[in-house]
Amino acid sequence: MASKSFILQILAFIFIFSPLAHSIQFNFPAVFNFGDSNSDTGGLVAGIGDRLDPPNGQIFFKRPAGRFCDGRLIIDFLMDAMDLPFLNPYLDSIGAPTFRKGCNFAAAGSTVLPASANAVSPFSFGIQVAQFMRFKIRVLQLLEKGRKFQKYIPQEDSFQKGLYMFDIGQNDLAGAFYSKSLDQILASIPTILVEFETGIQELYDQGARNFWIHNTGPLGCLTQNIAKFGTDPSKLDELGCVSGHNQAARLFNLQLQALCKKFQGQHPDAKVIHVDIYTIKYNLIANYSRYGFEHPLMACCGYGGLPLNYDSRVPCGKTKVVNGTEITAKGCSDSTEYVNWDGIHYSEAANQYVSSQILTGKYSDPPFSDKMPFLLPLKF
Repeated sequence: MASKSFILQILAFIFIFSPLAHSIQFNFPAVFNFGDSNSDTGGLVAGIGDRLDPPNGQIFFKRPAGRFCDGRLIIDFLMDAMDLPFLNPYLDSIGAPTFRKGCNFAAAGSTVLPASANAVSPFSFGIQVAQFMRFKIRVLQLLEKGRKFQKYIPQEDSFQKGLYMFDIGQNDLAGAFYSKSLDQILASIPTILVEFETGIQELYDQGARNFWIHNTGPLGCLTQNIAKFGTDPSKLDELGCVSGHNQAARLFNLQLQALCKKFQGQHPDAKVIHVDIYTIKYNLIANYSRYGFEHPLMACCGYGGLPLNYDSRVPCGKTKVVNGTEITAKGCSDSTEYVNWDGIHYSEAANQYVSSQILTGKYSDPPFSDKMPFLLPLKF
């Protein structure tokens, strides 16, 4: 089997020298992101005063960097592709040297629906939108005070010309399985999407015009869900993923795509892109060895060994007493062999692969190649 690093180098080479990479360029002065842990660059850690422990962040940052990952997230790779710096979290005022190129409102554990009293994150989508509105007001106030603040904050036209990215909804579905039946969860999807539509409409009313919306991935293939809900083999699909979770994700995605089309039709001056993250991730898990991975479902950082190396009582990097014994959830020797990092989140290597597929444009509706209106031709 070819080494993981070699295969990633080949993928990077193909992308860099592909006709698509030379025919388009991103053209945004700033990016504003909303979401959960899939795109949280430190919001939850800063917002609730918690911390992540090593080996989180070990691959790229060499230390925990607010990301539930061994390194970079999908959004980090996409920011690189847009030739923009990594997004600083809205809630991390000390750690953020500048918000000139945008701001990240995502927080791990966040839901589209208003957060419940025992939620991991209080920063639901509606709260994130409200934070954006306050952010915009403060930026405009500071711009009125003169030039000295301009190198730290977006310019006024960045709010209309910027890209608004979304990756949220996973926790609404996954969390519901702990207390609801599959039929109840499927019936709740329209309510979730009404809340999402309300939020993006509010952003549109604030001047947002460029929307990039990720659908949710195959929840049934996350190690955590397999460990909890996959003990009955009859509930698993051919890949070993929990069928009900993936069914919910697929229905959510179908309705989200329909919402994107409806929103585009209602707002012809907007540009709305729906990105099929589910297909990219499911294909990766189905064909993991083709891309140099060895473990499609097993967690790299966890406790318990084969087959899943996951124990919900012991989060990655933490030491807990379980049944009278002190145990630590440690990282594996080579995280590039794993699709899953900690049972819930993907590894940097998997995120890099997913990003490379997003950037081909073929998983987007409309596709980048000939329909994406805010990608401009390069001039040679």
